[in-house]
Amino acid sequence: MDTLELGLDTFGDVTVDGQGDRTSYAQVIRDVVEQAVLADRVGIDVFGVGEHHRDDYAISAPEVVLAAIAGRTERIKLGTAVTVLSSDDPVRVFERFATLDAVSNGRAEITLGRGSFTESFPLFGYDLADYETLFAEKLDLMAHLLDEGPVTWEGTVRAALRDQQVYPKTEAGITAWVGVGGSPQSVVRAASYGFPLVLAVIGGDPVRFAPYAELYRRTLEQLGRGPLPIAVHAPGFVAETDQEAVDTLFPHAKIALDRIGRERGWPPLTRARFEADVREGAQHVGSPETVARKIARTVRALGLQRFDLKYTTGTLPHAELMKSIELYGTVVAPRVRELLADGSDERPEGIAV
Repeated sequence: MDTLELGLDTFGDVTVDGQGDRTSYAQVIRDVVEQAVLADRVGIDVFGVGEHHRDDYAISAPEVVLAAIAGRTERIKLGTAVTVLSSDDPVRVFERFATLDAVSNGRAEITLGRGSFTESFPLFGYDLADYETLFAEKLDLMAHLLDEGPVTWEGTVRAALRDQQVYPKTEAGITAWVGVGGSPQSVVRAASYGFPLVLAVIGGDPVRFAPYAELYRRTLEQLGRGPLPIAVHAPGFVAETDQEAVDTLFPHAKIALDRIGRERGWPPLTRARFEADVREGAQHVGSPETVARKIARTVRALGLQRFDLKYTTGTLPHAELMKSIELYGTVVAPRVRELLADGSDERPEGIAV
């Protein structure tokens, strides 16, 4: 199979310390940098940080955090998960990432998306009634910018450009992905522009996304484009045993998901529902062997070239995250590749919880 990249994603979730006290935003950001340094050291391929503008996440300027990481790492690719393009200006996005690409010696990537929250729209003066138009037009402009030539573009959401150059230019271009949550229209749009695809699998069995992966490949073929990579972004956590992983993660996941549930009308997260999602759904949680087998199954079923584990959930402390990263890089990653090489990617037998 194609070479598989294994990555880590974080939104900079605001954590608690060993005494259960809330960690400051500044410390969370410093901790994320340390987590990325460890990920680089243990051989992880990609490190992505999200963009949010709400009080349960610390990272609202991912490029700045990634630049700090670039100065302390050597080989790991540095990207976003995601850049909320709808409420940003594509020209500034390109300029910032071209700069990051320079300071990281060509390791910068972007994942473009609409984001799962809407706080950035009123913050930056955008009307949610323009939600679809903002993303569609700005993605179109971004596609022009990534060619790094003179840009002529006109839309309704920003001023037109006429034969405009944008600087700095990069040495070898920037890879830009498009993140989607399962809309067929979004999958087709990513293919039509020739953007690699990230499927955000945050609930349910990852195998249910196989039709979207197939739709993407079929659309590329129909458009006469060559194959492009597909990635999955999914939540998870690694501990020494299945029981430890579930026991450690659940109370922190409940805090995060119950808050989102109150905003969106979901019922409170129960232990039984969480365990079911660990066994059968999107949560790649457990011992290194369990997590490796679930990742291998997801990769095989969707034909992926990249799997990104969203390793932070809610208030899970920094020390636990560091242990999870260590296990992911040193045990899970090589085991995933071993399983895929010999075809042993069957569903795990189940987690003892």
